[in-house]
Amino acid sequence: MAGMGRIRDTDFGYAEARHLLWRAGFGGTPKQIQTLAAWGAEKSVDYLLTYDQVTDPKPPTPTTFDPNIMRPPTADERQQYRRAQQLRDENTLARFRLRRQDAQRRDRQQMRELQKWWLARMIETPRPLQEKLTLFWHGHFATSYRTIENSYHMFQQNQLFRTRAAGNFADLMFQIIRDPAMLAYLDNDDSRKDRPNENLARELMELFGLGVGNYTERDIKEGARALTGYTFEDDRFVFRQQDHDTGAKRILGQSGPMDGDDFVQAILAQRDCSTFICRKLYRFFAEDINVEADTRDLPDGAYKTIRAMQRAMLATRYEIKPTLRELFLSEHFYSPEVMAGQIKSPVMLGVGAVRSLNTPVRDLSIMLDAFDLMGQSLFFPPSVAGWDGGRAWINTSTLFVRQNLLAYLLTGKKPHGYDALADQEKYDPSDLVTQLGEALAGAERDPVSVSSYLLRFTVGRASSTNIETLSGFLNQHGGRITPETLTGALLLISAMPEYQLC
Repeated sequence: MAGMGRIRDTDFGYAEARHLLWRAGFGGTPKQIQTLAAWGAEKSVDYLLTYDQVTDPKPPTPTTFDPNIMRPPTADERQQYRRAQQLRDENTLARFRLRRQDAQRRDRQQMRELQKWWLARMIETPRPLQEKLTLFWHGHFATSYRTIENSYHMFQQNQLFRTRAAGNFADLMFQIIRDPAMLAYLDNDDSRKDRPNENLARELMELFGLGVGNYTERDIKEGARALTGYTFEDDRFVFRQQDHDTGAKRILGQSGPMDGDDFVQAILAQRDCSTFICRKLYRFFAEDINVEADTRDLPDGAYKTIRAMQRAMLATRYEIKPTLRELFLSEHFYSPEVMAGQIKSPVMLGVGAVRSLNTPVRDLSIMLDAFDLMGQSLFFPPSVAGWDGGRAWINTSTLFVRQNLLAYLLTGKKPHGYDALADQEKYDPSDLVTQLGEALAGAERDPVSVSSYLLRFTVGRASSTNIETLSGFLNQHGGRITPETLTGALLLISAMPEYQLC
């Protein structure tokens, strides 16, 4: 039964390799799919997981973005401001306000550049799983620029997720309570022993580590006390001992003068923590389940797979890589109930189209605007709970935008007019069909064969109805397989319900 063991290489073919590339990344070209199919499951999974052995051509550095736009005022500036207040010097105070407004304007511009930078990384990276995991952690430890209004802190957090993407979850939890963006977002930067703020303590248990129902209100209050004094100055974490509550606390059954690290350790010591994180990973990479449900109430395949993931996580003390290896090599991961059953997020739809179909990138700003209209603006999750995902991605409005985005990538056509560079960046899918012929052991270029190839590649299966639709379109154009007719066929495919799934 699926979920009882590992997939054998003899059962790992083109469809399974395609599925792995979509779930552990953002899709792949026919050649990439065929390469993984030839390698077999274990070699393919290990290659994707050990991405640190693949050279990153453009590694981010601390100076990739300007850290000083939203810098705090210097001691001299603070003194000038206080003096101007005392003297009621409106001209000086106005200059300070204008300087602040200018910084905020420039920071919003940098935030837009950060969005484009990350989108470009997802499109271009030779380490797709690293960026896919960075996206997962961004939704798990959701933080919005709209609240903190500091683009460099968002960049720092993004880098935290990237550098520890497939590393150790415990380490990530210890780091998140020191992350300036998270501390500001959940108001812990002003949490002091005389007025502890409960926001970060609550979310560490409810959304980040344990899930609803696995802690008490007393645990939250005591956890908030443990986190007092955890704040930041400029771009670095600071622990202010004078603001920390050093008294005895009792959290999740553990007692003592606990600090933030002790609080996190108490969370990690709960078996519910590994269960919760494995469910979240399973939901993101496999199928849409209720992460709050009792694992035993899940379908048999999901239940057994999550249990196997949990055993791997606990055996390695919260290492993510072996946990994902257990998932990606399970029979269940390649079962009919999992394959081609996940609704693509807006980011998956756009990035996946460029990476798999090799369309021109065109204008990153237009892609980001489309993501926003479809409900997934990078660095702007709707709440600390992140994006709902699943069926929430699809409604009549978002379907319209989804089709428009694919039409734009394939042709340069926008809802109103064409991209100015559409003629220079003309999409030619001819090489795609050549690759498909090689990958699927045939070079036939008749309408039925080409239609079948395209469907197996783009949506994972070729139903007789869809083959008839595509081949009928090609025959209406004389049966010619040209860049224009192939583009038209891909436009038809992108409008199919199946294309919204991966």
